[in-house]
Amino acid sequence: MPPLRTALLQSSGRPGQVAENIEVLERAAARAAQDGARLLVCPELFLTGYAIGAEVPALAEPADGPSAGAVAEIAARRGLAVLYGYPERAGERIFNAAQLIGPDGVALANYRKTHLFGCFEREWFTPGEQTVVQAELDGVRVGIMICYDVEFPENVRAHALAGTDLLLVPTAQMHPFQFVAESVVPVRAFENQMYVAYVNRTGPEGEFEFVGLSCLAGPDGTVRTRAGRGEELVTGEVDLLLLSASRAANPYLDDRRAGLYGSLL
Repeated sequence: MPPLRTALLQSSGRPGQVAENIEVLERAAARAAQDGARLLVCPELFLTGYAIGAEVPALAEPADGPSAGAVAEIAARRGLAVLYGYPERAGERIFNAAQLIGPDGVALANYRKTHLFGCFEREWFTPGEQTVVQAELDGVRVGIMICYDVEFPENVRAHALAGTDLLLVPTAQMHPFQFVAESVVPVRAFENQMYVAYVNRTGPEGEFEFVGLSCLAGPDGTVRTRAGRGEELVTGEVDLLLLSASRAANPYLDDRRAGLYGSLL
């Protein structure tokens, strides 16, 4: 099975401008497809911007809303899957969500952020309740979480136990927490024997300064591709043969003594 070529779009787009952000996504999808990618991953809340405050309710859409339709058209036209972050409206509640659209334009999975970060997120969003959300893409079992979620080891371990091969993490990682992108993410990939695609916003936005440093980390703990601090599109490969060999050589999951961990609950 050939590796899954994965493109990481490091961009903050145009905060508050959904139509313009869809155009940014369109251009990135064209470049990614030309480079042979089958998957394009965008940052947290990419469709609307992160530091949009009171605009959240007005810009929130249902999972099958008009923006989802626009992204589905891009995915089908370019022949690659797209994961994008957006504020999801479900009745009176709004979730910080990420949706995966397949290369045929069909929605594959929708995830709601379970661990909200800071006063801004807690003011506008409801936390999700489903830890493990997965989909199949070209024979790869893909899982989804958002930003702060990956900083909880229990979250990522739940994905490992559920067989996730590639964990997609759209994020809005800000200064001074760049050590998460630099150190925590590669460790999560190694200790859970999976690939982790961590895709960040970049530059100033409201009160925040996003640090970029998006990466695709492999199960051996090495970073396969890494962006800098600015707007960038980088690609890397998810190789299931390497993943299988790494899992055989690193028996963390087999050597766990789960009966000792009851106190964690």
